[in-house]
Amino acid sequence: MTAPTAQILSLPELILAFSAVALLIWGAFQKRPSILLSAAAVGALIAAAIVAATGPLGRAFDGGLIVDAGAVFSKVVIYLTSAVAIPLTDQWFKRRGVTRFEFPVLVILAALGMGMMVSAGDLIALYISIELQSLALYVLAASQTDNEKSSEAGLKYFVLGALSSGILLYGASLIYGFAGSTRFDLIAASMTNGAGPGALFGLVFLICGIAFKVSAAPFHMWTPDVYEGAPTPIVGFFAGAPKLAAMVLLARVLTEAFGGAVEQWRQVLVAMALISVGVGAFAGLAQKDLKRLWAYSSIAGIGYALTGLAAGGVAGIQSMLMFVVLYVVDVTGFFACLTALTRDGKPMQTFDDFAGLARERPAMAIALTFFALSALGLPPFSGLWAKYYVFKAALGAGLAPIAVAALVGSVVAAFYYLKLIKLMWFDPSPGPTDTPTRAASLVTYAAAFFAFPGVLVALIYLDPLAYAAAMALTAR
Repeated sequence: MTAPTAQILSLPELILAFSAVALLIWGAFQKRPSILLSAAAVGALIAAAIVAATGPLGRAFDGGLIVDAGAVFSKVVIYLTSAVAIPLTDQWFKRRGVTRFEFPVLVILAALGMGMMVSAGDLIALYISIELQSLALYVLAASQTDNEKSSEAGLKYFVLGALSSGILLYGASLIYGFAGSTRFDLIAASMTNGAGPGALFGLVFLICGIAFKVSAAPFHMWTPDVYEGAPTPIVGFFAGAPKLAAMVLLARVLTEAFGGAVEQWRQVLVAMALISVGVGAFAGLAQKDLKRLWAYSSIAGIGYALTGLAAGGVAGIQSMLMFVVLYVVDVTGFFACLTALTRDGKPMQTFDDFAGLARERPAMAIALTFFALSALGLPPFSGLWAKYYVFKAALGAGLAPIAVAALVGSVVAAFYYLKLIKLMWFDPSPGPTDTPTRAASLVTYAAAFFAFPGVLVALIYLDPLAYAAAMALTAR
C-alpha cells in the first residue's frame, strides 16, 4: 500500500487556500459583499472539515506536516467553529451598516493558519502557521474602523503580537542551535541523554511565545482590551478556535520534541496555570463589561487547560482537549446570543444591560444561562465534566495542590457567572431590548442550537475522539 502523497495529506489546507484566493478575487470584482460569497466561504470550511475527517493519515514535506488523529480531531472542530463565525459576523456588521467582503476571507485565512498549526511538525511550520493565523486576527480585531476602541484593539494586539513572535523566534533559534534540526522528531532524537540547559532555555522562550497566543498569564495583558474593543462576533471567534489550535501545537511541541524533559517543562506550565487561574478568577470580579469579563474567564480557562497539559501522558492531553473543545462550544454559543442583543441601537455589553432580560427575551435568557452554567462547571452541563477530566489527570500525575488551587479559583469565578444569571432573572429591566431582524434571529438561534447539544450530550462522542487524539499526540 503506497503512502499518501503530500497533496492528499494537505488537501484541507489547499481547499482553504484556493477558496481564500478565489473569494478575494470574486469580492474585488463584485466590489460588495453578498450572501453567496459568505455561503461559499462557509461551504469551503465545511468541505475542508469533511476532507480532514475522511482523509488518510501520514507525514509530508519531510516531516513538516503531520496528519494524525490529533490533527484531524482539532481541524474538524476549528473549521466548523470558523464556519459558524462567518454568518454571525455578517449579520452583526450588516445591522451597523458596515459591509465588507473581506471578513469571510479573513476568517478562512485564520482557519488555514490554525489548521497548519495543529499539523506543524517542525519549528519553521510552527512559526509560519502562527503568523498566518495572527495576521488575519489582527485585521479582524480592528475591522470596525469607525470605532476608536476597535482600532486600539487591533493596534495593541499587533504590537504585542509582534513582541511575542520575537520571543518565540528567539526560543526556536536556540533550540535549533543546540539540537541541530528544526524537526520535532529529530530534536527529540538529539536529546536522548536529556535536554541540555541551552535547549531548555530556548524551550522556555518558545512556551512564552505560544502562551501569548492563548492569553495565559502573565502574558495576558492584551486580552481584556482587545476583547472589549473588537466586534462582538469576532471576540467569540478569538476566544474559541485559536485557543484550541495553540494548545494542540504546544502539546505537540512538548510531547514530540521534548517528551524526555517532562519534569522540566511541567514546572513552567504549572506556574502559568496557577497564575492564569488566579488572575482570571480574581480580576474578573472587578469587571462590569461582559466582554472584558469573558476575557478573564478565558484566561482562567487556559489555566485549567494548562493544568491538564502539565499532567502529561495520554490522560493529561485528553483532559486538555476535552476542556478546550467544550469551552469552545460554550463560548461560541454565548457570543452567538450576545451578537443579537441590543438596546437603543447599542450593543448590550455591561452587566446592567442584561437586567430583566428573562422577561423580554426568555429564550435568549435561558440559552445564556445554560452557557454560563456550563462555563462555571455546574452539573449536568459539559463544563463540569471538562473540569473533572482536568482535575482527575492532575491528581493522577501527583499534582494535587495544583488541582485544589484550580478548584478554589473555579469557586471564586462562580460569583460573576451567578451575578449575570441573577440580573437576567430577578432584576428589573432598564428598558426594552431592540427587536432583531428576522435574518439575525435565524442566524443567532441556529448558532446557539449548534452549540447547545455540545453543552449537554457531546461527551458521548467527544470522549473516544479526544482519547484517540491524545494517543496520537503522545506517540513518539
